[in-house]
Amino acid sequence: MTLAKLVKTIVAALEEIKARDVEVLDVRKISTLFDRMIIASGDSTRQTKAIANNVAEKVKAAGGSVYGIEGEETGEWILVDLGDVLVHVMQSAARAHYNLEELWAEAKKIKRATASAPGGISSVSASGERSKAPAQAGPKSKMSKTAGSQLDLGGED
Repeated sequence: MTLAKLVKTIVAALEEIKARDVEVLDVRKISTLFDRMIIASGDSTRQTKAIANNVAEKVKAAGGSVYGIEGEETGEWILVDLGDVLVHVMQSAARAHYNLEELWAEAKKIKRATASAPGGISSVSASGERSKAPAQAGPKSKMSKTAGSQLDLGGED
């Protein structure tokens, strides 16, 4: 599975279980252990466990490998190791306390497009600014939130 497909699969799995504040970081220039880090929030122990399990299930179903899942006992911070991508699913208090985004501030934040904008897709930049892309014409322009997600992976697969 390519890195691009893996990241898209993960983000779709996160969105499916309503993960919040999803951040995709390109860490290739600062880590030799993995290429992407994805951080997402859940509102409860039950939700963080469901999010992590959904990510693992969807990646396996797409032909990817899950190397380990840590932290399911408490559900405050669950790490899903997918080889080239690490997924951190955290409750809000743990995310604020550990502040991984600041610890990995040198990482490039990947632009992430969402299908949530009516009539088209909006791109969310690293600074949080939205720019609206025109809607596609024709019957194929109807996209679900998950199916319509697009990622600019910021480099090679």
